[in-house]
Amino acid sequence: MQKIFIDTDIILDLLAERQQFYENAAALFTLIDRGKILGFTSPVVFANLHYILSKQLSKKYAITSLKKLRTLIQIVPVDEKIIDLSLESGFTDFEDAIQYHTAISAGLSTLITRNIKDYKNPTITVCSPEEYLRMRSSQNK
Repeated sequence: MQKIFIDTDIILDLLAERQQFYENAAALFTLIDRGKILGFTSPVVFANLHYILSKQLSKKYAITSLKKLRTLIQIVPVDEKIIDLSLESGFTDFEDAIQYHTAISAGLSTLITRNIKDYKNPTITVCSPEEYLRMRSSQNK
């Protein structure tokens, strides 16, 4: 079963029902819910989501949503090695560096994000939900 790392923006698309991106995020999480793929993220993502959802919607909604999310997705730890690699990585966005090195450290082969341009010369697949769903669909034919 394929294991994928999911970045903040994709989960936010789902939980905040961001119209332009919701459908693909929902399709991705449907695959996770049905046990077709395994989803992973980092504690950094949970912290970001709590902050954003609390500000945009409500603290109660943030906690309720994150509890539901936690039943679907596994959390990969961030340790000092990941922080050190991220600090030395040359990424322009430090959070993206943490997510990237967290995914690699966990042995995950795919990172799903909408910030693809921030991942220069990746050693794992970095793609949008649309691209991932398209690739998966073509592999299953």
